Amino acid sequence: MKNTTIAAASTPFGRGGIAVIRISGEDALKVASEMFIPARGCDLSAVKGGSAVYGSIVSGGEFIDDGIATVFLAPRSFTGEDTVEISCHGGILLTERVLKTAFDCGAVPAGAGEFSQRAFMNGKIDLSGAEAIIGLIDAESEEKLRLSASHSRGVLKERCNAIYERIMHLLASVYVKLDYPEEDLSEVSDGEFIAELGEIRDMLLSTEGTYKQGKAVSEGVRTAIIGKPNVGKSSLLNALIGENKAIVTSVAGTTRDVIEETVTAGRVILRLFDTAGIRESDDEVERIGIERALEKASEAELIVAVMDTSRPLDDEDGAVLDILCRHIKSGLSAILVMSKCDVTPVFGVSEVTGAIVSRLACEKLPENLRFCSVIARDGKGVDELKTIAESFFCEGYVDYQNTAVVANARQFSAVSGARKSIENAIAAFESGMGADVCGLDLEGALRCIGQVDGRSVADEITNEIFHRFCVGK
Repeated sequence: MKNTTIAAASTPFGRGGIAVIRISGEDALKVASEMFIPARGCDLSAVKGGSAVYGSIVSGGEFIDDGIATVFLAPRSFTGEDTVEISCHGGILLTERVLKTAFDCGAVPAGAGEFSQRAFMNGKIDLSGAEAIIGLIDAESEEKLRLSASHSRGVLKERCNAIYERIMHLLASVYVKLDYPEEDLSEVSDGEFIAELGEIRDMLLSTEGTYKQGKAVSEGVRTAIIGKPNVGKSSLLNALIGENKAIVTSVAGTTRDVIEETVTAGRVILRLFDTAGIRESDDEVERIGIERALEKASEAELIVAVMDTSRPLDDEDGAVLDILCRHIKSGLSAILVMSKCDVTPVFGVSEVTGAIVSRLACEKLPENLRFCSVIARDGKGVDELKTIAESFFCEGYVDYQNTAVVANARQFSAVSGARKSIENAIAAFESGMGADVCGLDLEGALRCIGQVDGRSVADEITNEIFHRFCVGK
């Protein structure tokens, strides 16, 4: 990276007021000077860092467009390198021409996320901050914007830094005892040592506990809509997303494959999967669809089971309830939707409740199951369904500006791994093992918590994160 100067369009290709071409690297000023002539007659390399100048964009002496060049000198730039951003008028051909000129002058095409990756490598942002940038760009809800802004400000980083420093302090105490066993040089007594371990464990537990809501807000909740054929699953999907995406007919088995859509339910995002009706079938194509439906149900974090109250309960409904109960037993959430309630119902909540309680061998319905009545055609009950789904994953208002929230599986794995290592250290200490054993566990905790901001993370992981960026960011 240090030996190349990269360039890319940092604005979308298309018609617009302006387009921005970003150039970054040790030869950024040289490249930009060959293609941009300031109107005031000076060389671009003489422009003060943090300044913008008006001038002409040229290619081989030919005028292309007038524009503005903004100069950022290392290390005071986004990437930490010399950077020039050239703004021209927006337009597909014009943007491509200006970008090609940058390549002709010595720059090379930037890879996906390469500007941000250089910022990370140069210490301008940490890994959680880089993920926050992706979150801000891809935000599908106001809540995700707030959470991503929190990570961008470094709220999670500060929390993990505090934990990191406390572990480091204890580890230093262990090393002193190991190196100088006959001297009383440690600043931490045994009582203070175990108490501090307990406090660190509690900090990690509370941080780890934010993942359920953080993931629901940031990445979304895998939600499978299941039921026997023709109970209104596709109608419910259309009502949830507000458009007729799924084909709806009176013919049972219309839906043959999984239809995927995304919808915001209050503060959380639902990744919806409308599935084929669950029943016995001799149709090979339908059987494949049913297999995929069962697969999506097994992978789901939330199941929305739909039952048609205008028809008597039958064995196909029983098969759906079996899936629902297995899901509930595993501790995951479920909503049972009573559909077509505008037609005179032939069964109600009490009959379904009895069937579920019997299957679960319990006295009352578990808290991770809720009922909801929906008339999909009129949209009645859809808002209540969304509210119920939100309540499973968001317990209350979160002040993201002051509360560290874990937002993805990578961060959760790091925090969880640190917590397990601390618990191992506590167990080792309480069982009378030596300081060297505790030291190994503390080192493991330090490595894990350091992965949150990228202090100790494999190159493969960082590459994967930055490849999720668009070119030009």
